[in-house]
Amino acid sequence: MAMTGMNSGRRARISLAALAAAAAMAAAPGCRDGESPGDPVCAAGPADVKQLKKEVSAMRASLSKMAPSKAYIVVDTHSNRIYLRSSGKIILDAKCSTGAGGEYVDEASGRHWIFETPRGIFKINSKVKSPWWRKPDWAFLEEGETIPKDEKERYDPEMMGDYAMGFGNGYFIHGTIYERLLGINVTHGCVRVGSEDLKVIFDAVPNGTAVFIF
Repeated sequence: MAMTGMNSGRRARISLAALAAAAAMAAAPGCRDGESPGDPVCAAGPADVKQLKKEVSAMRASLSKMAPSKAYIVVDTHSNRIYLRSSGKIILDAKCSTGAGGEYVDEASGRHWIFETPRGIFKINSKVKSPWWRKPDWAFLEEGETIPKDEKERYDPEMMGDYAMGFGNGYFIHGTIYERLLGINVTHGCVRVGSEDLKVIFDAVPNGTAVFIF
């Protein structure tokens, strides 16, 4: 488990000042070599420097309002990192595993599933201790097994670890018995987290916590 302060995990930091500075550069007059006058970065800015500073300040204020005031979760599906953040600092920076991006097609029925972690803005809508995984049809079909008629045969008490946090449409941030695979895109869409890091997140966030996945 990696606990970090304000000066670490900089690659995950969303800097409002940097965004505002980039916007100011885009509005600055003049062009760099090799850029045509029609490029956005060459758009003519206001002649009045004070007006430009005023617009940058307004942009910073607008961006500040968009940032959550309470703790929130960020999931980077490309580097397979999960962050627990609050205003101005990173509370937790840890490995996770996200969707493999593969597809499974059941030739008998024609049904297919795409195993990707959804991207976007979500909210934690459920928190469960000692969760049981209800194995969906594809979990049996992938293993060449017959889909059971007895509902009780679908439940697995170990696969999801000690905690699970749902963020919609059957997707969860949960534990795993395959911790050696953390940091790799191997899941069917859920976000897997190591047991110690998962407990930190579970204890820190209530239902309604924002989850940003990209």
